[in-house]
Amino acid sequence: MKKALIISIAALLMAAPVAQAESRSDHSKRQAYSQFQGDYKKQTQTRNKKSAQHRVAARKHWSKGQRMSDWKKHSAVKDYKRHGLRKPGRGQSWVKVDNQFVLISAISGLIAGIVAAR
Repeated sequence: MKKALIISIAALLMAAPVAQAESRSDHSKRQAYSQFQGDYKKQTQTRNKKSAQHRVAARKHWSKGQRMSDWKKHSAVKDYKRHGLRKPGRGQSWVKVDNQFVLISAISGLIAGIVAAR
């Protein structure tokens, strides 16, 4: 009985420093993780600001006779009368690009007309 009591007390004394060491390392991991999260948020915010500035600067002013290769990426205008546009000819369609309505030839991609959106 005496031996069992002495062994259990010795085991408790040895386990106490190990438990403290684990709790300290856990705290440092949490601190490092929170610091990583803060740095990541700052990086993404600056990246988003830069990409927004880039998008604004990337607008292009179209003119009649230019070829528009990526016109299919923009939204086509089906209700041209509502916007005050004339009926497109055969093989042509109206496309809204950067607050402008552009009349595009579907086969060649040439711009036949441009109207500013209201």
